[in-house]
Amino acid sequence: MPGAPTTAVVDSRRGTQHAEGPATILAIGTANPTNIVPQDEFADYYFGLTKSEHLTELKDKMKRICLKSGIEKRYIHLDEEIICAHPNIIDKQQPSLETRVEIAATEVPKLAESAARKAIAEWGRPATDITHLIFSTYSGCRAPSADLQLASLLGLHHSVSRTILSLHGCSGGGRALQLAKEIAENNHGARVLVALSELTLVCFFTPDESKIVGHGLFGDGAGAIIVGAGSLADGERPLFEMVAASQTTIPGTGHALGMQATGSGIDFHLSIQVPTLIKDNIQQTLLDTFRSVGNNNPNWNDLFWAVHPGGRAILDNIEGKLQLHPWKLAASRQVLHDYGNMSGATIVFVLDELRRRREKEEHELQQHEWGVMLAFGPGITIEAIVMRNPQLSGLKEN
Repeated sequence: MPGAPTTAVVDSRRGTQHAEGPATILAIGTANPTNIVPQDEFADYYFGLTKSEHLTELKDKMKRICLKSGIEKRYIHLDEEIICAHPNIIDKQQPSLETRVEIAATEVPKLAESAARKAIAEWGRPATDITHLIFSTYSGCRAPSADLQLASLLGLHHSVSRTILSLHGCSGGGRALQLAKEIAENNHGARVLVALSELTLVCFFTPDESKIVGHGLFGDGAGAIIVGAGSLADGERPLFEMVAASQTTIPGTGHALGMQATGSGIDFHLSIQVPTLIKDNIQQTLLDTFRSVGNNNPNWNDLFWAVHPGGRAILDNIEGKLQLHPWKLAASRQVLHDYGNMSGATIVFVLDELRRRREKEEHELQQHEWGVMLAFGPGITIEAIVMRNPQLSGLKEN
């Protein structure tokens, strides 16, 4: 292990900022492009789209990666029509960043709008009641950025306070939710819309040994969550309380996971060390985070789990390290199976899946008052949030 990780913990009980209660997730929405690629056909799709059928050994490796990925299908915006219209995307000799950014500038906010409208409809209040907007994406490189475009598409009030988070990668959802928690708890009556939208178009490259694993995992999607704190308005329904949050950086691991803008798009680097680095640091990170709520000896199997499914190996390593029951990460594995890794947006899909399972009372989820959300990104950074089932916490407090 490269060294002791550093953890910054935000305790929801400090001072008087939480006099009206912790931040709560009030609504969830998700969306995907219409184009579906079955995982067992992805190698043919990918090597055909990039005109790389002659790279037979690399294609066979991609097939093996897809077979072991735990993924059944992915939603991917990029298709043959786009390649025909923009052949520079698959030509290493031609710059294509501007082309990709131009497409993403329209499609990323549009996909986020679909997810956000679902969340707003579930929330039940007018979009103009949203006071803050946080938009996270690695797929945009221009200003005015996607947050302003989304605000316009949704008809948000002109005074809405906007924040854009860029290139946080797979930890973007965790970072955005932590920021929404801080805003909601520090601004009386605030309602924060968190939007995440990702298109792999910006980091799509022709087959290369160093990038083939990522191409076998990532898909496109958008998620939206509405966060509030304090007294709820008529019709608002709490789904998950966010009690405490932490951000942990594993020292000396900046090389293992990262993104870099180049003339040919966003160059994505994913080291095979990532699952092991997360496994070696996850337990201490969780212990530090749970101590902030006064729990010095948590039983990991007494929690519900919302873990970013960065890949099958990451989930397997966390399950093994913490000795979790096999069903504990079922929601994360289901999302990986159905969508692949959609970077920062994925955690919204996991929370949505957890919510559905709780409503069906699958795996006795309602027995667990406490839970945890985890997301992982460049740094390597671990975002953690201690969560609480509001139905159970309300019963115990009354």
